[in-house]
Amino acid sequence: MSVSGYVNYHIKSPQPQAFHIDADGVTGVIKAPELVTTQIALTDLRTYADGEPVFETDGVEFAPWPNVTQIDANDQWQAAYDGEIRAFFTKRLGAREIMIFDHTHRIDSPDAVRKPARNVHSDYTATSAEQRLTDLLGTAKADEWRKGRFAFVNAWRPVENPINSSPLGFIRPKSISPRDWVNIALIYPDRRGEILGLVANPAHDWVYRSRMTPDEIVFFNIYDSAGLPPIAHSAIDRTEDPNQNTVRQSIETRMLVRY
Repeated sequence: MSVSGYVNYHIKSPQPQAFHIDADGVTGVIKAPELVTTQIALTDLRTYADGEPVFETDGVEFAPWPNVTQIDANDQWQAAYDGEIRAFFTKRLGAREIMIFDHTHRIDSPDAVRKPARNVHSDYTATSAEQRLTDLLGTAKADEWRKGRFAFVNAWRPVENPINSSPLGFIRPKSISPRDWVNIALIYPDRRGEILGLVANPAHDWVYRSRMTPDEIVFFNIYDSAGLPPIAHSAIDRTEDPNQNTVRQSIETRMLVRY
């Protein structure tokens, strides 16, 4: 079934574009480049009869999540959750090795430190992925991993309640033109990074799964040395049931995968 929502696309500009993270030294303050709010049509995979995307070919996949670790405000859950993530994806991806290097607990609240990301993007450029590999592993080990296939994969799932607002949506990579991508700098107080932003294109084929629950997970490719395309994604301004007032929460886990 096709429904609608709104996303914020990037623009083409001759001027460098950047997000300033923790701007002016204030944690959680983000200064964004120019974005264009755009209404999109998207397919709800909850009611889609023609088959869902598969990670190996589409770069994104939804799956049941059978584990029970509770995500809360402290960090005591991380060791158990890392074990669950590592066991699940070692088997599902056929990974030789998995390094979990980041968890981001997002809460859609004005006073939250990490809110849902509302710009259409993928998390790394080829350059920043290669740099991140070295940052995480060191030069010698990174060079060893480069002899084979490695990838960055993001795993996302709801926390506490089904997602009633601001669901995470994805663009099928075959509907994206290479010209749609733009490099966007990330400027932190102590370092710089780079992501891929996406400009609007009516050909983009958006998909999502409505009312995802904590016992479901979606995982998607960010960078793959073997050429699996990066997946453009964004929180979508859309509410499933306006009579519900649950706060949208999610946990995303970034992994470095050695195949």
